[in-house]
Amino acid sequence: MEGAKRQVTVNAYERNSKARTQCIEHYGNNCYICGFNFHKHFGDLGIGYIHVHHEIDLAYIGETYVVNPVKDLKPVCPNCHAMLHKTKPAMPVEKLKALWLARKCTSQND
Repeated sequence: MEGAKRQVTVNAYERNSKARTQCIEHYGNNCYICGFNFHKHFGDLGIGYIHVHHEIDLAYIGETYVVNPVKDLKPVCPNCHAMLHKTKPAMPVEKLKALWLARKCTSQND
């Protein structure tokens, strides 16, 4: 039934806010895959908004894993982030970027 309440148990993984900040400082706020920038498209509402994707799913790394903000994290828009997670494990960022670039080039030639 739509809207019915049920109780579920999930694993929640800790995030490192410093690593997120360092990732964005290195790559900027544009989507690493498609280049989308929320500030450019939505003005002040979009300032600083971007998802950060872990190259290795958090479910697969141990508690002692130290995240490298440049190597392990990439800023991505929510649409690209969803596409990365359509596969299990998540698709490599560079693979999705190559798919996006190939489709972009094809659509420009239509």
